[in-house]
Amino acid sequence: MGPIRAAAVTVAATAPELRRRTTAAATVRRRRAVSDRIPWVAIVFLVMATVPWLGTRYDTFLASQIVIDALFAVSLNLLLGTTGLVSFGHIAYFGIGAYVCGILMKTYGVPFSVAFPAAGLGAALFALISGYFCVRLIKLYFAMLTLAFSQIVWAIAYKWNAVTGGDQGLPEIPYPNLDWMSAIPGFGDLSIGARFYLLTLALVAVALAIVHRIVRSPFGRVLTTIRDNPERAAFLGINVRLYQLAAFVIAGGFAGLAGALYGIFSRGVFADYVFWSKSAEILIMTILGGIGYFWGPPVGAAVLVWLNQVITDYTQYWSFVLGAVLLVLLFGFPGGIVGGLDLLWRRLKRLLNA
Repeated sequence: MGPIRAAAVTVAATAPELRRRTTAAATVRRRRAVSDRIPWVAIVFLVMATVPWLGTRYDTFLASQIVIDALFAVSLNLLLGTTGLVSFGHIAYFGIGAYVCGILMKTYGVPFSVAFPAAGLGAALFALISGYFCVRLIKLYFAMLTLAFSQIVWAIAYKWNAVTGGDQGLPEIPYPNLDWMSAIPGFGDLSIGARFYLLTLALVAVALAIVHRIVRSPFGRVLTTIRDNPERAAFLGINVRLYQLAAFVIAGGFAGLAGALYGIFSRGVFADYVFWSKSAEILIMTILGGIGYFWGPPVGAAVLVWLNQVITDYTQYWSFVLGAVLLVLLFGFPGGIVGGLDLLWRRLKRLLNA
């Protein structure tokens, strides 16, 4: 048998195998295309929008807390996961936003449409001032300086009785005027808390979309470059401190928006909201969900809030049980819950495609 005939026989023998592999690859591509076209995020938000109708008032309460904490955790992850800055005092901007919105609405009767963005701007302005000093330090020193500024904010909130109410805080923050929702079919029978939840869900969805766009933009890619290697970024001509300060201000602004929503949701703003231990709570949410994924912090917020409520219903030793559960989750999912699920999904796809 000549070489040409042998080659022809080999090709003829392998043709069915090549067709099988080509068909299998095309099937996998079609499956991926279908899964990629499904708007999973929109579906999740639509499902959450049905809570006031399908769930109880308690379910709406939990959903409201989860949604607000999700925005707060995403704002922190803009520093932690995207820029590589560990902040122990991010609660300061959350508290400033809560106080600005609460004072404007309760003391001065300013409508929510003005007080809400003012809360974000107020928090961003303080983030600009404090961040100017914080970004001059690195690693542990940066984290400790953010904690110091957080304690300054707490001391002001605790002692400035004439403005913040001191240790008594600002109770009875009014809800925004949501009478316009009555004109929407199906919304007329909802309670004011349920209506505010839907407003909160819509505002947080818009805020998360903006943050997601920032992270995926060229600006966000520069931040990840700084996170991975700040020395190389500086060598390339990037003003590292300026970009870090910009991220600090943006993160502070969105934290202030979350604080504004939380002050209304909890019907009051108190000095405990800006105590340093609250920063640890939101830091746990962010790490638990996965700092390497944009939707990791919202998942971490949902899991931590849900676990906290469920465990407290069954035992008075909720802090011990919660700590044990968190240890299991963190050791079981080193990359966070979303990171672990992503790894399991990749392995499952490899098994299906084998």
